[in-house]
Amino acid sequence: MFRLLIAGLLALLLPAAAQAQMEQQTLVDRATLSVQELFSDAVNPQARGMMKNAKAVVVCPQVFKAGFILGGQGGTCVLSVNGAGVWSSPAFYSLISGSIGFQIGVQDSQIVFIVLTDRGLTALMESNFKVGADASVAVATIGAGVSGATTAAMRADIIAFSQTRGLFAGIALDGSVLSPRDEWNQLYYGQSMPPKDIVLQNRGNNPGADPLRETLAQYSAR
Repeated sequence: MFRLLIAGLLALLLPAAAQAQMEQQTLVDRATLSVQELFSDAVNPQARGMMKNAKAVVVCPQVFKAGFILGGQGGTCVLSVNGAGVWSSPAFYSLISGSIGFQIGVQDSQIVFIVLTDRGLTALMESNFKVGADASVAVATIGAGVSGATTAAMRADIIAFSQTRGLFAGIALDGSVLSPRDEWNQLYYGQSMPPKDIVLQNRGNNPGADPLRETLAQYSAR
Protein backbone atom coordinates (compact mmCIF):
# COMPACT_ATOMS: atom_id res chain seq x y z
CA MET A 1 0.00 0.00 0.00
CA PHE A 2 2.80 2.39 0.95
CA ARG A 3 4.63 1.68 -2.33
CA LEU A 4 1.46 2.38 -4.29
CA LEU A 5 1.07 5.70 -2.47
CA ILE A 6 4.67 6.70 -3.28
CA ALA A 7 4.21 5.69 -6.92
CA GLY A 8 1.05 7.78 -7.12
CA LEU A 9 2.78 10.82 -5.67
CA LEU A 10 5.66 10.46 -8.15
CA ALA A 11 3.18 10.24 -11.00
CA LEU A 12 1.68 13.54 -9.91
CA LEU A 13 5.04 15.24 -9.48
CA LEU A 14 6.67 14.15 -12.75
CA PRO A 15 4.39 16.14 -15.08
CA ALA A 16 5.02 19.32 -13.06
CA ALA A 17 8.79 18.82 -13.27
CA ALA A 18 8.61 18.11 -17.00
CA GLN A 19 6.52 21.26 -17.52
CA ALA A 20 9.04 23.35 -15.58
CA GLN A 21 11.90 22.02 -17.72
CA MET A 22 9.87 22.82 -20.84
CA GLU A 23 9.52 26.42 -19.64
CA GLN A 24 13.26 26.67 -19.11
CA GLN A 25 14.10 25.18 -22.50
CA THR A 26 11.63 27.54 -24.18
CA LEU A 27 13.39 30.48 -22.53
CA VAL A 28 16.82 29.24 -23.68
CA ASP A 29 15.48 28.84 -27.23
CA ARG A 30 14.04 32.38 -27.13
CA ALA A 31 17.36 33.69 -25.87
CA THR A 32 19.07 32.09 -28.90
CA LEU A 33 16.62 33.84 -31.24
CA SER A 34 17.14 37.15 -29.42
CA VAL A 35 20.90 36.92 -29.89
CA GLN A 36 20.43 36.21 -33.59
CA GLU A 37 18.04 39.13 -33.97
CA LEU A 38 19.75 41.75 -31.82
CA PHE A 39 23.25 41.00 -33.11
CA SER A 40 22.30 41.02 -36.77
CA ASP A 41 24.10 43.59 -38.90
CA ALA A 42 20.77 45.10 -39.95
CA VAL A 43 19.72 45.85 -36.36
CA ASN A 44 23.01 46.61 -34.58
CA PRO A 45 25.96 46.94 -36.96
CA GLN A 46 28.44 47.55 -34.11
CA ALA A 47 27.26 44.69 -31.91
CA ARG A 48 29.66 42.10 -33.34
CA GLY A 49 32.64 44.30 -32.57
CA MET A 50 31.49 44.56 -28.97
CA MET A 51 30.84 40.81 -28.74
CA LYS A 52 34.43 40.08 -29.77
CA ASN A 53 35.52 41.57 -26.43
CA ALA A 54 32.67 40.18 -24.33
CA LYS A 55 33.48 38.46 -21.05
CA ALA A 56 29.86 37.39 -20.65
CA VAL A 57 26.33 38.18 -21.76
CA VAL A 58 22.96 38.29 -20.04
CA VAL A 59 20.08 37.73 -22.48
CA CYS A 60 16.53 38.65 -21.46
CA PRO A 61 14.34 37.55 -24.38
CA GLN A 62 11.09 38.96 -23.01
CA VAL A 63 10.83 41.70 -20.38
CA PHE A 64 7.39 43.13 -19.69
CA LYS A 65 6.76 46.60 -18.32
CA ALA A 66 3.31 47.81 -17.34
CA GLY A 67 1.90 50.52 -15.15
CA PHE A 68 -0.46 53.32 -14.39
CA ILE A 69 1.25 55.75 -11.94
CA LEU A 70 2.89 52.75 -10.21
CA GLY A 71 4.84 50.60 -12.63
CA GLY A 72 7.22 47.71 -12.82
CA GLN A 73 9.04 45.44 -15.22
CA GLY A 74 10.31 41.92 -15.03
CA GLY A 75 11.41 38.84 -16.89
CA THR A 76 13.70 35.82 -16.79
CA CYS A 77 17.19 35.97 -18.29
CA VAL A 78 20.16 33.70 -18.94
CA LEU A 79 23.81 34.41 -18.16
CA SER A 80 26.62 32.81 -20.17
CA VAL A 81 30.36 33.40 -19.71
CA ASN A 82 32.96 33.40 -22.48
CA GLY A 83 35.89 31.15 -21.67
CA ALA A 84 38.44 31.71 -24.44
CA GLY A 85 35.81 31.42 -27.16
CA VAL A 86 33.90 28.56 -25.53
CA TRP A 87 30.69 29.81 -23.97
CA SER A 88 29.38 28.30 -20.76
CA SER A 89 26.01 26.70 -20.23
CA PRO A 90 23.50 29.33 -19.11
CA ALA A 91 22.50 30.18 -15.56
CA PHE A 92 18.98 31.53 -15.03
CA TYR A 93 18.38 34.96 -13.53
CA SER A 94 15.34 37.14 -12.87
CA LEU A 95 15.22 40.85 -13.76
CA ILE A 96 12.85 42.91 -11.60
CA SER A 97 12.32 46.63 -11.08
CA GLY A 98 9.63 49.05 -10.00
CA SER A 99 8.98 52.75 -10.54
CA ILE A 100 6.77 55.61 -9.36
CA GLY A 101 5.64 58.54 -11.47
CA PHE A 102 3.31 59.46 -14.28
CA GLN A 103 3.27 56.56 -16.70
CA ILE A 104 0.75 54.55 -18.62
CA GLY A 105 1.09 51.70 -21.06
CA VAL A 106 2.49 48.27 -21.68
CA GLN A 107 5.92 47.47 -23.10
CA ASP A 108 7.60 44.29 -24.29
CA SER A 109 11.41 44.37 -24.66
CA GLN A 110 14.32 42.17 -25.57
CA ILE A 111 17.38 43.16 -23.54
CA VAL A 112 21.00 42.04 -23.80
CA PHE A 113 23.73 42.98 -21.33
CA ILE A 114 27.23 42.67 -22.82
CA VAL A 115 29.83 42.40 -20.06
CA LEU A 116 33.13 43.88 -21.27
CA THR A 117 35.33 43.89 -18.15
CA ASP A 118 36.30 41.57 -15.30
CA ARG A 119 34.95 44.20 -12.90
CA GLY A 120 31.54 43.98 -14.57
CA LEU A 121 31.57 40.18 -14.45
CA THR A 122 32.55 40.15 -10.77
CA ALA A 123 29.64 42.48 -9.99
CA LEU A 124 27.21 40.21 -11.83
CA MET A 125 28.42 37.22 -9.85
CA GLU A 126 27.13 38.80 -6.65
CA SER A 127 23.88 37.31 -5.37
CA ASN A 128 21.89 40.42 -6.33
CA PHE A 129 23.24 42.91 -8.87
CA LYS A 130 21.44 46.26 -8.89
CA VAL A 131 21.92 48.19 -12.12
CA GLY A 132 23.29 51.68 -11.49
CA ALA A 133 23.83 51.13 -7.75
CA ASP A 134 27.54 50.19 -7.83
CA ALA A 135 29.47 53.36 -8.61
CA SER A 136 32.56 51.35 -9.56
CA VAL A 137 30.70 49.53 -12.35
CA ALA A 138 29.67 51.67 -15.34
CA VAL A 139 26.50 50.47 -17.06
CA ALA A 140 25.49 52.17 -20.33
CA THR A 141 21.89 51.71 -21.46
CA ILE A 142 21.29 52.10 -25.17
CA GLY A 143 17.87 51.88 -26.76
CA ALA A 144 17.01 51.03 -30.34
CA GLY A 145 20.55 49.92 -31.27
CA VAL A 146 24.24 50.31 -30.55
CA SER A 147 25.13 52.55 -33.48
CA GLY A 148 24.20 55.74 -31.59
CA ALA A 149 26.36 54.93 -28.55
CA THR A 150 28.67 57.64 -27.25
CA THR A 151 32.37 57.16 -26.60
CA ALA A 152 31.68 57.13 -22.86
CA ALA A 153 29.16 54.33 -23.31
CA MET A 154 31.64 52.28 -25.29
CA ARG A 155 34.03 52.45 -22.32
CA ALA A 156 31.44 51.05 -19.91
CA ASP A 157 31.92 47.84 -17.95
CA ILE A 158 28.51 46.61 -19.08
CA ILE A 159 26.47 47.77 -22.05
CA ALA A 160 22.75 47.06 -22.09
CA PHE A 161 20.80 47.47 -25.28
CA SER A 162 17.28 46.60 -26.25
CA GLN A 163 14.52 46.43 -28.80
CA THR A 164 11.21 47.63 -27.45
CA ARG A 165 7.60 47.36 -28.53
CA GLY A 166 4.78 49.21 -26.78
CA LEU A 167 3.57 52.55 -25.47
CA PHE A 168 6.49 53.40 -23.18
CA ALA A 169 9.29 55.42 -24.78
CA GLY A 170 12.76 53.94 -24.40
CA ILE A 171 13.81 51.76 -21.51
CA ALA A 172 15.07 52.55 -18.00
CA LEU A 173 17.17 49.92 -16.21
CA ASP A 174 18.61 51.88 -13.26
CA GLY A 175 17.42 50.23 -10.07
CA SER A 176 16.65 46.92 -11.79
CA VAL A 177 17.91 43.87 -9.89
CA LEU A 178 19.35 40.71 -11.43
CA SER A 179 18.99 37.76 -9.05
CA PRO A 180 19.75 34.04 -9.57
CA ARG A 181 16.75 31.76 -10.12
CA ASP A 182 18.12 28.85 -8.12
CA GLU A 183 15.05 26.66 -8.54
CA TRP A 184 15.24 26.95 -12.35
CA ASN A 185 18.96 26.15 -12.35
CA GLN A 186 18.32 23.08 -10.22
CA LEU A 187 15.53 21.79 -12.45
CA TYR A 188 17.40 22.45 -15.70
CA TYR A 189 20.62 20.74 -14.61
CA GLY A 190 19.17 18.12 -12.26
CA GLN A 191 21.08 19.29 -9.20
CA SER A 192 21.39 22.32 -6.97
CA MET A 193 24.36 24.54 -7.76
CA PRO A 194 25.13 28.27 -7.63
CA PRO A 195 25.54 30.25 -10.88
CA LYS A 196 29.31 30.41 -10.37
CA ASP A 197 29.53 26.63 -10.62
CA ILE A 198 27.50 26.66 -13.84
CA VAL A 199 29.21 29.48 -15.73
CA LEU A 200 32.72 29.53 -14.23
CA GLN A 201 33.30 25.89 -13.21
CA ASN A 202 31.32 24.39 -16.12
CA ARG A 203 29.49 21.97 -13.86
CA GLY A 204 26.15 22.51 -15.58
CA ASN A 205 25.43 20.38 -18.65
CA ASN A 206 22.24 20.28 -20.69
CA PRO A 207 22.37 19.56 -24.45
CA GLY A 208 19.37 21.85 -24.92
CA ALA A 209 21.68 24.84 -24.35
CA ASP A 210 24.12 23.90 -27.14
CA PRO A 211 22.44 26.04 -29.85
CA LEU A 212 22.68 29.12 -27.60
CA ARG A 213 26.34 28.45 -26.85
CA GLU A 214 27.12 27.90 -30.54
CA THR A 215 25.29 31.09 -31.53
CA LEU A 216 27.21 33.14 -28.96
CA ALA A 217 30.47 31.63 -30.23
CA GLN A 218 29.52 32.56 -33.79
CA TYR A 219 28.85 36.21 -32.97
CA SER A 220 31.91 36.57 -30.72
CA ALA A 221 34.41 34.97 -33.12
CA ARG A 222 37.37 37.23 -33.82
